[in-house]
Amino acid sequence: MTSTLPAAPGIDTTASPARALVCRACSARYPLAAQHACFECFGPLEVDYDTAALATVTREQIEAGPQNIWRYAALLPAGQDPATRVTLDPGLTPLVAAPNLAAELGITAPLWVKDDSANPTHSFKDRVVSVALTAARALGFTRFACASTGNLANSVAAHAARAGVPSVVFIPGDLEQGKVVTTAVYGGELVAIDGSYDDVNRLCGELVETDEFEDTAFVNVNVRPYYAEGSKTLGYEVAEQLGWRIPAQVVIPMASGELLTKIDKAFSELVEIGLVEAPAGGWKVFGAQSAGCNPIATALHDDRDTITPVKPTGIAKSLNIGDPAAGLYALEAVRRTGGWMEYVDDEEIREGIRLLARTTGVFAETAGGVTVAVLRKLVESGRLDPTAETVVFNTGEGLKTIDAVAGQVGPTHRIKPSLRAARDAGLLS
Repeated sequence: MTSTLPAAPGIDTTASPARALVCRACSARYPLAAQHACFECFGPLEVDYDTAALATVTREQIEAGPQNIWRYAALLPAGQDPATRVTLDPGLTPLVAAPNLAAELGITAPLWVKDDSANPTHSFKDRVVSVALTAARALGFTRFACASTGNLANSVAAHAARAGVPSVVFIPGDLEQGKVVTTAVYGGELVAIDGSYDDVNRLCGELVETDEFEDTAFVNVNVRPYYAEGSKTLGYEVAEQLGWRIPAQVVIPMASGELLTKIDKAFSELVEIGLVEAPAGGWKVFGAQSAGCNPIATALHDDRDTITPVKPTGIAKSLNIGDPAAGLYALEAVRRTGGWMEYVDDEEIREGIRLLARTTGVFAETAGGVTVAVLRKLVESGRLDPTAETVVFNTGEGLKTIDAVAGQVGPTHRIKPSLRAARDAGLLS
């Protein structure tokens, strides 16, 4: 396929509030380019903004914007001009009131589920991909790629198809069939690797350095700083949907740990530029992992400042990153805000999926089951305040991981097609 995207000189800093890439470890600064690691200390880079430019943004300006993530364009590194965007226009997903779930868990304050399964490819990854590929377009890339545990593969393939750009995505060979099909259907190259996600990610890190891939934007490798910024839109939306306030507590699933850090960053930015006031006592951030892949939570429980990589197991494959790139920064955010992290096993995850579906009508993939099961554990342990407003994040659609609960649910009755059979089964009583 021939790319339809023109090469461009770079990110337009006359329109974008982004000014540089900055190392999260040593604070070294770099131009806005395709770079994800610091040349000085090899620490991760993130986008640094002109605070004065951010402070010009008003609630009215945001509310008058499009019904998707681009209403926050003035707070993002790229995409200020709609004509430059590579996007499926994700965002403004439902913030679902969950009183039945709250009652079952003994939570007396308002409880909400931010349901990002309503995005175009049914996960929060559409947010990060839209921002990453819009930046990639500005940087002149003509092919899109990623390493993925599934949802990211879906999103990159779909974005590439919409834009008319070739794509190549790399996945672990044991990925759920639903996620394989919902990537392959878009017609790009799909490469299954005999190994874990960490093996896949390592290979992509090597490919990006080759001449054959110099025209390729790997959304979570060479344009990762821009990709990560897309997650902030979840925090922005929650605050806006709550009437421009920040909830006292949030519970967020963790794979690399980046989603948690960026939601926390979004809240901090909104307070810093005056769009919201921080809740009394601040907000607390809680992280959720599965027992099969819990290196960040284990480090917190052991009171360590290092992450020990693990070999992932278990059904929550979208969270199975054994060597999490942002793990240390997730630890910092949780400790700074006074939150906590927990992990749950496969049976607890399955019960979390069913509990959320039964009480809210939201069918979550396994990552959502992890989050709800951790919410329950946090309440039972006294770590999470049941009298404080709480938002939990469902990041993906249950139909992608249907095998997780397929053996546990089914028809409650099986009858002949007759009134007598219906009566005998107790359906008329």
